[in-house]
Amino acid sequence: MNDFSRTYGAAPSMDMATDAGLRSFMLGVYNKMGLGLLISAALAYSVGTIAPLTALVFGTPLLYVVQFGPLVLLFGSMFFMRNPSPTGSALLYWAIVALIGTSLSFWVIIASGNATVQNYAGQTLNVDFGTIAQAFVITSAAFLGLSVFGYTTKTNLMPLQTFIFMGIIGAVVLGLLNVFFFQSGMLELLLQFAVLLLMAGVTAWQTQALKITYNEIAGDQRSMAVMTNFGALNLYIAFVNMFQIILSLLASRD
Repeated sequence: MNDFSRTYGAAPSMDMATDAGLRSFMLGVYNKMGLGLLISAALAYSVGTIAPLTALVFGTPLLYVVQFGPLVLLFGSMFFMRNPSPTGSALLYWAIVALIGTSLSFWVIIASGNATVQNYAGQTLNVDFGTIAQAFVITSAAFLGLSVFGYTTKTNLMPLQTFIFMGIIGAVVLGLLNVFFFQSGMLELLLQFAVLLLMAGVTAWQTQALKITYNEIAGDQRSMAVMTNFGALNLYIAFVNMFQIILSLLASRD
């Protein structure tokens, strides 16, 4: 997917000097990611608590757009955004934020209705807003630690790119097969832990990749704008996936 293929080469050294420009660039990435999370939370709460919006999303074919739209956009962008513009990459980011934020309303519906549900693999889930907050805190702490590691480590994490990309493709394929055919609770649990590890790798690797990329494109405002959008997208996806897996594990009553 686009977020795992956008690199501009490898820097000659992992030990590059930190400067004001790099700090500003990374801050821009994290600010955009944070705003994406805030908008996602607002959309999730609105769709999950306002009855007409809940009916619109979960009672119409719009549900399939929300469920599969992010995957279609991500994989489609690999072929249709070979030379992305700042505007195109921004539209991709905000579209995915909107779709994922809307899909997160599932957890709000459960929490606000104090409901117990079963997923396709037979796992019983029960969650309240306290559990959601707990999962968010755990995810934030893990994300912070992984991102700091990626930023400060002298180890070259770039070889992880191919492994992570292929692992994500495999997890998506197995996940779809499990939804439509196997419906195995054990496979679902194994996939959750596998994706959690992959997203941890994405967080550390992508943080280092952004640092390296800045060293190569500093001064090219167009490329920096594009990489700010893609960097925020990568980190946003990693955070949301870790959050949902941690929340699912906390909510499981099996």
